[in-house]
Amino acid sequence: MISHRLRLEACLARAKPDRVPVALWRHFPVDDQTPAGLARATLLYQRTYDFDLVKVTPASSFCLKDWGAQDEWHGVAEGTRDYTRQIIQGPEDWERLPLLDPYQGYLGEQIRCLQLITQELGPETPVLQTVFSPLAQAKNLVGKNTLLIHLRRYPEAVHRGLRIIAESTLRFIEAAGKTGIAGLFYAVQHAQYGLLTTDEYETFGKVYDLMVLEPARQMWLNMLHLHGEEIMFDLFTTYPVQVINWHDQDTWPSLQEGLSRFPGCVCGGLGRIQPMVLGTPDQVQAQAQTAIETTNGLRFILGTGCVVPITAPHGNISAARQSVEA
Repeated sequence: MISHRLRLEACLARAKPDRVPVALWRHFPVDDQTPAGLARATLLYQRTYDFDLVKVTPASSFCLKDWGAQDEWHGVAEGTRDYTRQIIQGPEDWERLPLLDPYQGYLGEQIRCLQLITQELGPETPVLQTVFSPLAQAKNLVGKNTLLIHLRRYPEAVHRGLRIIAESTLRFIEAAGKTGIAGLFYAVQHAQYGLLTTDEYETFGKVYDLMVLEPARQMWLNMLHLHGEEIMFDLFTTYPVQVINWHDQDTWPSLQEGLSRFPGCVCGGLGRIQPMVLGTPDQVQAQAQTAIETTNGLRFILGTGCVVPITAPHGNISAARQSVEA
């Protein structure tokens, strides 16, 4: 048996690996509130299913709490928390954001979590740290609808805030890279035509994406996640990432179209609600086989388009893992 790392390296090199790599990831509500708790939950999940990569999934607030954001766990099936305090109340608040130290506070706790996970797994099981784009972080600092108002009414104020967020994020990525992770899971949430125009995303999103991704160029396994529907896929095909993941079962492009537009690997093929939550193991395996046949098992990692809900049955997750062994 070859290692997870060698299998993924073959996938990235456009070679046909011994089998298709597979990885599913989820949130761990409650456990994600301490470094040791998130590390334990993540390692137990990996020991249970033996996926080819481990995507570390802290609460999205891990990068915002040091600025004063607050959130609570209300039982959402995705495992995400609801924000109860957003610190940007007016446009003048953007420039008041301080630059964060990646080794202090909640950011420092996430670095400790990564150290615990990478020390346990070693270099042959790639670990990816979730990083939210500066624009996605800004949304949770001010509120989804208010962000769109601010960037259109007070663009210079938003830019000042985004520069601070981007610099803090860049410093965190540099620190995370020293823990032995293989790369980032870089989450973009606003590259949707239902939210912004292409020009708006290039102005408020892409320029800061490329800034914070600069230190990730030294890593060998970076995955871009394009969240939502009607995404601006073609805007990201030259980003410094090796893999793109999106809701391929719900929106354009298909896996085949994604492969034709992006020179790296694609990750997806499984619907995270149907069949992963509401379907049967047989339906999971059938959908997995369709995705493998569609891509010919090349430049492809089997997964879901976003986090697997915490309500997904063990049998369905096991079926997804076993589907690549057939």
